[in-house]
Amino acid sequence: MKPYLAMLGLLALLALAPITGAQTPPRQRILMDAGWRFHEAAIPTLKNPVSVTGWRWKADDQGQTDAAQLAAPGLDTSGAEWQDAAPGQDIFHGRTGYAWLRATLPNVSGPGRVLRLSVDDNADVYLNGQKMTHHEGWNETFDVPLDSAWREGGPNVVAILDQNNNGPGGLGSLVVVGTSPVESGVGDPSRPGFSDRRWRTVHLPHDFVVEGKFTPTADTGHGSLPVTTAWYRKTFTLPAADKGKSVWIDFDGIYRDSTAYLNGRKLGEHPSGYTSFRYDISKVANYGGRNVLAVYVNPRHYEGWWYEGGGIYRHVWLNVADPLHVAPWGTFVSSQLPEPGPEGVAAPATVSMQTTLANDSGVDASASVISTIMDGDEKVGSISVPITVPAGGRQQITPQLAVPHPRLWSLETPHLYRLHTEVMHGGQLVDAYDTPFGIRTIRYDANTGFYLNGKPVKIQGVCNHQDFAGVGIAVPDTLEDWRVRRLKATMGANGWRMSHNPPTPGLLDACDKEGMLVMDENRHLGDTYSDHTPSGTGYSDLADLADMIQRDRNHPSIVLWSMCNEEGLQSTAEGARIFRAMMDVVHKYDTTRPISCAMNGGWLDREGFTSVEDLIGVNYSYQVYDPVHQAYPDKPMFGSETASTVTARGVYATDNANAWVTSYNLTDGSWQPVAARPFIAGSFAWTGFDYKGETTPFGWPEINSNFGILDMCGFPKDNAYYLKSWWTDQPVLHLMPHWNWAGKEGQNVRVVCFSNAPRVELFLNGTSLGAKDMPREGHLEWNVPYAPGALMAKGYDADGRTVSTQMVETTGAPAALRLTSDRTTLAADGEDVQPVEVDVVDAQGRVVPTADNLVTFKVAGAGRVAGVGNGNPSDHDPDKATYRRAFNGKCLVLVGANDRPGGIQLTATAPGLRAVSLSLSAR
Repeated sequence: MKPYLAMLGLLALLALAPITGAQTPPRQRILMDAGWRFHEAAIPTLKNPVSVTGWRWKADDQGQTDAAQLAAPGLDTSGAEWQDAAPGQDIFHGRTGYAWLRATLPNVSGPGRVLRLSVDDNADVYLNGQKMTHHEGWNETFDVPLDSAWREGGPNVVAILDQNNNGPGGLGSLVVVGTSPVESGVGDPSRPGFSDRRWRTVHLPHDFVVEGKFTPTADTGHGSLPVTTAWYRKTFTLPAADKGKSVWIDFDGIYRDSTAYLNGRKLGEHPSGYTSFRYDISKVANYGGRNVLAVYVNPRHYEGWWYEGGGIYRHVWLNVADPLHVAPWGTFVSSQLPEPGPEGVAAPATVSMQTTLANDSGVDASASVISTIMDGDEKVGSISVPITVPAGGRQQITPQLAVPHPRLWSLETPHLYRLHTEVMHGGQLVDAYDTPFGIRTIRYDANTGFYLNGKPVKIQGVCNHQDFAGVGIAVPDTLEDWRVRRLKATMGANGWRMSHNPPTPGLLDACDKEGMLVMDENRHLGDTYSDHTPSGTGYSDLADLADMIQRDRNHPSIVLWSMCNEEGLQSTAEGARIFRAMMDVVHKYDTTRPISCAMNGGWLDREGFTSVEDLIGVNYSYQVYDPVHQAYPDKPMFGSETASTVTARGVYATDNANAWVTSYNLTDGSWQPVAARPFIAGSFAWTGFDYKGETTPFGWPEINSNFGILDMCGFPKDNAYYLKSWWTDQPVLHLMPHWNWAGKEGQNVRVVCFSNAPRVELFLNGTSLGAKDMPREGHLEWNVPYAPGALMAKGYDADGRTVSTQMVETTGAPAALRLTSDRTTLAADGEDVQPVEVDVVDAQGRVVPTADNLVTFKVAGAGRVAGVGNGNPSDHDPDKATYRRAFNGKCLVLVGANDRPGGIQLTATAPGLRAVSLSLSAR
């Protein structure tokens, strides 16, 4: 067994905080979410566009290898190997690989020259031998600024390396050159003097795509919402005293292809929509005055095939520190501990505190680093280590401390410690940095599965994308916490696969806090932003992967790293080379967790991923569990993706017109093969929640998936109770369907029972319909002639004692609304959001399972309606509204707190129903 498989964890989530009580904090980390100005930008028209003609092309599968020669402006293309090409012409005819296209551009007066084109599939664009851009995404129009390489008087030669992944390939039908696209009357929003007074103000996190109108002409795979570009602008001040300090801005995530400017100066570009990044603004900031941060966002090229939204959808932070400081993501806390036995922890934990200091000054700096482990307010231990950091450089130390009788992080008691790091220089405290972490052991055994703190744990996980009803991908931290609690409470889930990208830090914080195992997943195999990695992709950079590992490695909830999902190269030697290079990057920053991925084939091809990865992940294909285990008897295995059971909550007959799928699609068959095999460490069901896009099995009018065990609002579907039966020790008894079947009297109704009781008896209106033994990891069924009244089930233990009951009754007509919230006190920070469940009930307070009443919401006081939803996969009402129609008796309203304390009064009304109010508060 490899050492890290028995090694424990680490673990720490990044948090930068000033020392409590200090008058002048040595480091400031300021949330910049409030007060952004926002403008959604239509794709503008080029001025004086001229078509580009005279194209020549040749096949060349060396890719970038020949770029210096084939992009050179003086290259002769008159030879026989070059052929004529025209925009819209298929030059590949189904062949995968590369081709070069070249043309001389017509003369265009500047400044602001732009080439606008589309390419199938991916393109590297050169002007006069200089690489201008790399673009991924077939048939998507994009712009290439040309001024930096333009030759006045010409000639100006454009060369394009076209990579085709499948099907036809070549230039799109439109290839023109013109001058800068500027919206009429808008000017340049990157300039500090630009007037944004007509733009609206938004509070981050913000997904502007979810604010749009559903349309059948938009991509159903991405939720049938139009996608455009947008600008964000934020004005802030820096004190004059900050001059000479290290100042940077952290972006937790922007979707996507963002370009940032400060005071008109370009800070940089970041293509990824999922990784966190930063810009150093120390030398470009205006100290003692006004600063304008402008961010351009272009989410029109997708990285995936699901709803991905658009905008600055995660937090933004302003950081101010002494030039000598703990580097961003500069701590890594790991621990060593003998695996606990039946008697518990028998020895102290040795905690290693790898710490990297940055020195942004022009002189070498000697300092002392004081590392203190805190358990709440109690000091566990402290150590001081001297260090010298070269000018403009970094230096690393790794002090160790013993933690006697450590309190372990677990699913039931997710205990967190805190590393408090202080930097002393010249007798002064110059920096302080906090790193929460957990102490725990993890181990994967090829024959007996996964162990947490020495105890066997079956991973009962779910996969999830990141959007939610009412907010799209801009999920507030408190809502992330609610979603984690919801999965644990409604079905007993203990694992979350971050499909298929690094998550927002707030979600990892929630998993740490609530006790949820995490499979943290990198978005792309190699250096690409294509939805799947084509052959020939490079892997020399891998910066996004490195950023993910450094950012996330201190979270105790993370128990494995996933490099990618369902890649076409997974069974190839080329794929294995890329995978091995990615493993090297992971090991550079973390050797305490195993590395895996989600494969949907090729497990037995020994030259592929399985030859190099630590854990074998199997998507679906339960039939390969045994042969793969036999082929790799020393490698642990798990179900990296299972189930994919499509259902719509409360629907019991598939309705093609409304794009609703029956709830009789059961999920037994996905868990049974996992439960039956001790060598399978567990699995991650697809998916925990429904999500927008990837409409299955319908297209329009469906706008979101049906895979969720919970719907878009977190309301449990029937299959949630099947999993809860076998994933928890709680008594569970659930009957489906509802019992409102007017007009079907005397007709048989298929009744399904989920329970973990050994035996269940069913009654209709007091008459027994028989008792049956519950098969392990199974369910029970009866065919019951419908009669209105009460359908009741009793669960019995092995001794015949009643351990659970459930009753499903025929309800009356809708009479009132009911509001339910698991929390009524919110933080008055402008960001806290709380889901409030809305039930349509009859006169006796029973949920009417067929109700579709239109509910209107009003919030008074220190709050607002942040969004709405109902779980209907074909509802085209907006997420951002103050009304929602109930879907099968339920809908959801998100109540957001403003930034001032006070009472919040939520009122829900519906025509003909008794209104209801709920009191909350913001503090």
